[in-house]
Amino acid sequence: MSTVTEPRVARGGDLALLWHQIRYEQLSFWRNPQSAFFTFLFPVVVIAIFGALFGDVGSSDYFYGRSALQYYVSTIAAVSVLGACYSQLAIVLSTRRQNGILKRVRATPLPTYMYFLGLLAHCVVVSVVDVLLIIVVGRLYGVRFPAVAQWPVIAVTLVLGAASFCALGVAVASLIRNAEAAPSVVQLVLFPLVFISGTYMPIHSEVLTTVTGALPVQPFNEALLGAFTAHSGVPWRAFVVLLLWGAVGAVVAIRRFRWDPRAE
Repeated sequence: MSTVTEPRVARGGDLALLWHQIRYEQLSFWRNPQSAFFTFLFPVVVIAIFGALFGDVGSSDYFYGRSALQYYVSTIAAVSVLGACYSQLAIVLSTRRQNGILKRVRATPLPTYMYFLGLLAHCVVVSVVDVLLIIVVGRLYGVRFPAVAQWPVIAVTLVLGAASFCALGVAVASLIRNAEAAPSVVQLVLFPLVFISGTYMPIHSEVLTTVTGALPVQPFNEALLGAFTAHSGVPWRAFVVLLLWGAVGAVVAIRRFRWDPRAE
């Protein structure tokens, strides 16, 4: 089985080095076309199914004054970012560690921070493409594009959310013992959190909403929902929660991340 060779240090300063690493990650991603295809196809199929099921459901209190598809375009966009920045990253890092790729990368002159910056930038690119595809499919079902004034807020929300979930993905990867266990561990954390955070159905329990409001998924959902559907201003509270969880993930990753395969 062929593997992508580890990146070499590019000349011309940090920007050139970062671009080299981003290009490496993009090439690695697209050399597995089946994985890349389903990364973009899955959220598009989900929003298309929801469009067929809920396309005629107008604004209601159940969806916080939005139509069903306005709600789901936002939450499915959020979960696509989770998939690219948390799930896939944790699994990819676990696989690379077990295959010895991370060990070889560590032996190169490439700085550690540059390696992870390249991963973050790659995840942001994938997330942006996913979100744009979801918005376009939503438009086919009559959901309006976000207002121009909201695009800066959307951009900041996406970058901050991607950074936070990437940090958490690296943290979880640091706790996974082998690549075979990675999908199960990742989904064990993500699956219940996505449901209780209102991704697939609104949550109207005050107690549950209070709990999930302190976790990263619900604030991210709410920030995108507000930016996509209303002139709601800057969601500072959601930003603070994402920053705090990103910091927690970064601390765990720094303290626990291993470059060498673990002994079984």
